[in-house]
Amino acid sequence: MARAIRFHEFGGPEVLKLDDVDMPRPGPGEVQIRQAAVGVNFADIAVRRGIFRVAPPPLPVCPGSEAAGIVEAVGTRVAHLRPGDRVAYGGSAPGAYASERNVPADIVVRLPDAIGFETAAGMMSAGLTAAFLLRRMWPLKAGDTILFTAAAGRVGHIAVQWAKALGLTVIGTVGSEKKVEIAKALGCDHVIVYPTADVSARVRELTGGAGVAVAYDSVGAETFASSLKSVRRRGLLVCFGGTSGGLPPPLNLMELGSNGSLFVSMPAYADYVGSDPVARAQLTAELMDHVASGRIKIGLNHKYALADAAKAHSDIENRLTTGSVVLLV
Repeated sequence: MARAIRFHEFGGPEVLKLDDVDMPRPGPGEVQIRQAAVGVNFADIAVRRGIFRVAPPPLPVCPGSEAAGIVEAVGTRVAHLRPGDRVAYGGSAPGAYASERNVPADIVVRLPDAIGFETAAGMMSAGLTAAFLLRRMWPLKAGDTILFTAAAGRVGHIAVQWAKALGLTVIGTVGSEKKVEIAKALGCDHVIVYPTADVSARVRELTGGAGVAVAYDSVGAETFASSLKSVRRRGLLVCFGGTSGGLPPPLNLMELGSNGSLFVSMPAYADYVGSDPVARAQLTAELMDHVASGRIKIGLNHKYALADAAKAHSDIENRLTTGSVVLLV
């Protein structure tokens, strides 16, 4: 019998309950993992609220898309993993908030000895998101300047360090003064507190009026307009989240022309990583190398017991967290 956090109705953090669930043997192409740590993402909160890009799964739902642990059993047609292997995965269908889980083997990777379970659980989804944002979406080159909203957040923690490793200049935004030093420590060259500052005006000042090559916006409705106005001529705005509680507003395409022939994208993880095994392998290897070597440090600033998943969700929603949030099993 496994333990799993599930919700039987959509709603606030209080709907998350710890249940006992049966765990069948892994099917063809699956492995069963005894999980040691589980990553918590804002996407999990969207699932709990009932917000889906596709049709919602039937209730009850176990949220979560990433974890790390040890392979317990291997189904048929699995050649690259064996019982006892230390592994991690990210970008799965919901179901990670559990003590054990059957997972498609093709998204599971072995962990190098230098990376522990908690670190792995806190880096897979956010790290691969940072990877495709920086390595697949735009031909960034050393010396380019980017804007990254929520620079002290889960993806920002990794993306800012990765951007500096690529030789980029990073302007980061944060939601409060107490997060300024965190963003600077990660490597941000400049930090703007977006609730109190005119972000686009400050960006133009910092870039000599030019704007940034790419603006990465995970906040959504609250910051979309300022991020768009921060992009240089023929630059790119990437909208990849809505932590402010709402997605970006409808866009008048004329704004793209009048602001400098801009590009805008709302990328899906599945299109850049999940559906492309070659890209996933390449980006995962690059991420693992950065973390194992210490070039990227995973900020494991918030750890909760599996049973306290509701508290973890509440803290994220109230913007009380920075870096990675993990559940310990």
